[in-house]
Amino acid sequence: MLIADLYTTQEITVEDTVQTAKVRLNADSALFKGHFPNNPVTPGVCMLQIIKELTEERVGAPLFMKKASNVKFMAVINPDKHPDLVISNTFTDTEEEIKVKNTIMYNETIALKVVVLFERL
Repeated sequence: MLIADLYTTQEITVEDTVQTAKVRLNADSALFKGHFPNNPVTPGVCMLQIIKELTEERVGAPLFMKKASNVKFMAVINPDKHPDLVISNTFTDTEEEIKVKNTIMYNETIALKVVVLFERL
C-alpha cells in the first residue's frame, strides 16, 4: 500500500472477470489534512492508486499503469461524508497486459469511471 493509512479493504469478491471490493477510507489520514483542510477531498490520483493496488492483489504481481482512458470524475469523495466505497473492476487479461474497466461508487453515486491498461513488471 503506497499510502499506509488511506484505506482498508473490507471485502473482495470475484465472479468470472469482475472483482468487487468494498473499501473504507480513513478520514483521519494525513493526506486529507492537506487536501483540503476542513473540506477533505479524495484526490483522483489516490483513486487510481487504489485501483492499481486492488488489481495487483487480483493478479498477484506488481504492475505498471501504462494508460488511463475515458477518465470521468463524476462526484467528489469526501471521506467524512462517504468513507465507504464500492469499487468494481472488470478485467481483460492477456500475457502482455491487463485492461481494467473500473467504477468507484458511494451509496448510489458514481464518483469515477475509468479504463486502465496495466503491464506486468
